[in-house]
Amino acid sequence: MNKVPSKIAPAAGRLGILLPGMGAVTSTFIAGVELMKKGLGKPIGSLTQLQTIRLGKRYEGRNPLIKDFVPLAGVESLVFGGWDLFDDNVYEAALKAGVLTPEQIAPVKKELSAIVPMPAVFDQDYVKNLRATHVKEGTRWELAQQVMEDIENFKRKNKLDRVVMIWCGSTEVSTEPGEIHGSLEALEEAMKDDDKSIPPSMVYAYAAIKLGVPYANGAPNLSADVPAMVELAEQTGAPIAGKDFKTGQTMMKTVIGPALKTRMLGLNGWYSTNILGNRDGEVLDDPGSFRSKEKTKTSVLDTILEKELYPDLYSKISHKVRIDYYPPRGDAKEGWDNIDIFGWLGMPMQIKINFLCRDSILAAPLVLDLALFLDLAKRSGLSGIQEWLSFYFKGPQCRPDLKPEHDLFTQHLKLKNTLRLLMGEETLDHSGLDYYDAEKGAVHAAPAPRPYKKAESKKKVKVA
Repeated sequence: MNKVPSKIAPAAGRLGILLPGMGAVTSTFIAGVELMKKGLGKPIGSLTQLQTIRLGKRYEGRNPLIKDFVPLAGVESLVFGGWDLFDDNVYEAALKAGVLTPEQIAPVKKELSAIVPMPAVFDQDYVKNLRATHVKEGTRWELAQQVMEDIENFKRKNKLDRVVMIWCGSTEVSTEPGEIHGSLEALEEAMKDDDKSIPPSMVYAYAAIKLGVPYANGAPNLSADVPAMVELAEQTGAPIAGKDFKTGQTMMKTVIGPALKTRMLGLNGWYSTNILGNRDGEVLDDPGSFRSKEKTKTSVLDTILEKELYPDLYSKISHKVRIDYYPPRGDAKEGWDNIDIFGWLGMPMQIKINFLCRDSILAAPLVLDLALFLDLAKRSGLSGIQEWLSFYFKGPQCRPDLKPEHDLFTQHLKLKNTLRLLMGEETLDHSGLDYYDAEKGAVHAAPAPRPYKKAESKKKVKVA
């Protein structure tokens, strides 16, 4: 992340949120925001809307809502658009997804019906189990130009001041970066040659980043996680983040894993299986697409547990992940985890987790937070990889010479400390030593709590 800027541009005007993939996650997200605008829904799960942030010492009592502390765009200013492989409007897509009931979305039927997807970029080789009917034609380069034109037209038609893009489309077949992804020049030449090793998600990422539009990747696709895209983002000033929304089972791994390591409890094996029946499950029924998801779902434990530092505890872990497409469940995914651990004197123990979750319900607030935080990053002058947004992803994007941070609680502290830095507040380390007399161990007297007031914020940067 770049150095802390001296100014943050205001969140004035209208913010467009462009979403490649307008199925279950997108329709659930948009329906929720439109219901919020009418006072008919609550943004449960959203840090930007519901969470507070502690400022200063505990005894100061300054705990404003994040949305009152940093200059975020308001939900009333949000405008939605996107692309999809099928031409269903968002209301029709929401009915087919079945995440929300017809009665729930009836009050916003008009707003959802008005959002019609643009034709999508598609390559059957990358999503083998879907048969698209609403697609663009052309080389990779021509398709990128078409997407850029779509972005500009959407911004102009809706009189938008700013735009962000968040990939909510399908998981693509697993690919590894090659020479063409190593530099911007090589990538652009490959796009002009219609190189098939450039997945559709990368076409969207290129189009957005080329225009300086912030981009986040909610799937495990290669997308913007290659040197060429990072080079482009730094060149155009676009913040980027990814990859793969951290929602159900993997979120639990980033909670339980740190708990085991913190207590120095050993781990012999972790077996995870899932059943789900939505479009995501249908896509993941293809082994190539499942391999992409498997990579992000299995990578978290190695980084969290640091087996190279604790070989006696974590060097022989058997980690298995399965996902089975089971249509009767729809979006109501069920995840089972069997965790074989050991403790004092090597004695075995077990943990069982049965998480009956709803993928799109857990993902929707992440889309909202990422859109608002990416817009904040852009207005703050931050560009390139936004590692402080790792909190939201299974496979956080970071510098190639660094290991990604997977511990949910460390990610959370990193996110909030970044917000504190942007607003000129002290970061927190939670050491607590400054509350006590080093020699006598006496508790320092605490002044009377003072409530947070915007005017009293100790800002060291200006909000333009």
